[in-house]
Amino acid sequence: MESFDELLRQAETAHGHLCAGQILGVRMALLGLKRLGIADPRGADRKWLVTFVEIDRCATDAISLVTGCRLGKRALKFRDWGKMATTFADLMTGRAIRIAALEGARELATRLYPDLETKQQQMRAYRELPDAQLFREQWVRVALDPADLPGYKAPRIVCARCGEGVGFGRIATVNGEPLCLSCAHPELRYWEPCDPPA
Repeated sequence: MESFDELLRQAETAHGHLCAGQILGVRMALLGLKRLGIADPRGADRKWLVTFVEIDRCATDAISLVTGCRLGKRALKFRDWGKMATTFADLMTGRAIRIAALEGARELATRLYPDLETKQQQMRAYRELPDAQLFREQWVRVALDPADLPGYKAPRIVCARCGEGVGFGRIATVNGEPLCLSCAHPELRYWEPCDPPA
């Protein structure tokens, strides 16, 4: 695996800028891989790692870059919990570790580097602090349904209401009809139908 500085450079290129979140994400991913003993996540070990991210912020891009886990590969799972936390799961061994950023790290950065601007304080601290001052680690169990595994194939089912195809069993049966989740639960949609613009 590349050096920390090289991974930061790649993260900056992929994300569009370097920020505290990118640094934290690279550090978090490297720690998770180290704890699991995964040396080549984007190469030889790529089929065995699944990563659950709990926030849609800058760190997520860095975590994806370092681990090689992507939504399109079904190896990156997003749980919208608003937490700077990630679970790294090794499918080969069944081991998983959840790593969460410590809230106190921001305050510590301010105390350590009072002469720097806030973002610079965080960037410097997140580069230099030991893992124990940045993260809380917890070994966890992750139960993945076979349908959620990378490489899983399943037949597509057509929604009886909207006619759109649905993959990976993401349907609900309502009154005996297969419905996509947005038709079965319109109250949960992130969109609503409207008239075309004039």
